[in-house]
Amino acid sequence: MTAIQDFLREDVGTEDVTTNAIVPAGHRSRAKIVAKAHGVLAGQGFAKEVFMALDRDIAYRETMKDGETVSPGDVVATLEGATRAILTAERVALNILQRLSGIATLTRTFVDAASGTKARILDTRKTTPGIRRMEKYAVTMGGGMNHRGNLTEMALIKENHIAVAGSIRRAVELVRARTPVPIEVEVRTMEELREAVEATVEQIMLDNWDTVSMRDAVAFVAGRVPLEASGNMTVERVREVAATGVDLISVGALTHSARALDMSLLQEGVGA
Repeated sequence: MTAIQDFLREDVGTEDVTTNAIVPAGHRSRAKIVAKAHGVLAGQGFAKEVFMALDRDIAYRETMKDGETVSPGDVVATLEGATRAILTAERVALNILQRLSGIATLTRTFVDAASGTKARILDTRKTTPGIRRMEKYAVTMGGGMNHRGNLTEMALIKENHIAVAGSIRRAVELVRARTPVPIEVEVRTMEELREAVEATVEQIMLDNWDTVSMRDAVAFVAGRVPLEASGNMTVERVREVAATGVDLISVGALTHSARALDMSLLQEGVGA
């Protein structure tokens, strides 16, 4: 069972009693999905998949593309087909579109705030269980980049790993002995930064550093390894952080605090 099918099973139960009581079997209609706020669109393909999961004959036509800016009143998609399927799938499809568009919109806000610097905006693993793939896709539609998608793709050595291993160098050695994946190390002090650079890792995370210390770190590293700033990142602060010269800025809020972008599905023509 796919995630989409699971979402529908959760929402529909055994049947949509309201729609099935009111709408005759075989009834057909047209509908449109309309934006009700300013933002960045994301999730068209997933929304289409929801409707198609109930009725493969529904015609879902994108009138706007993911990554485009929408305004109140913009029609982002039109539908034509069985009315029962359209109305039953409506809530799940809109939930996905609104959630992903909200993430894309917030991401674009961070990206715009850091524009003119070399810093790129990254997401994190602070995603909704079960829909990480969707949410990370939405980040890219907002102009952001994906950090690791799971614990296999990249090693991220954090303070608890270092505590168990005894040192950054030892932690890196243990990971290298097991897997060829890229390694990132989280550091909290200049001393740890020096150790991480000497260990020749692929990326270093400056965890909760102030901007003065970030500038010192950038000067010390001098381009030898990409630096990622992380911790309590806000739209108001991100410009100042980007100006320190770091390469990457990870923002957990992109996926754990994005506000849904309001949209509606409206019935248009109806048939027999």
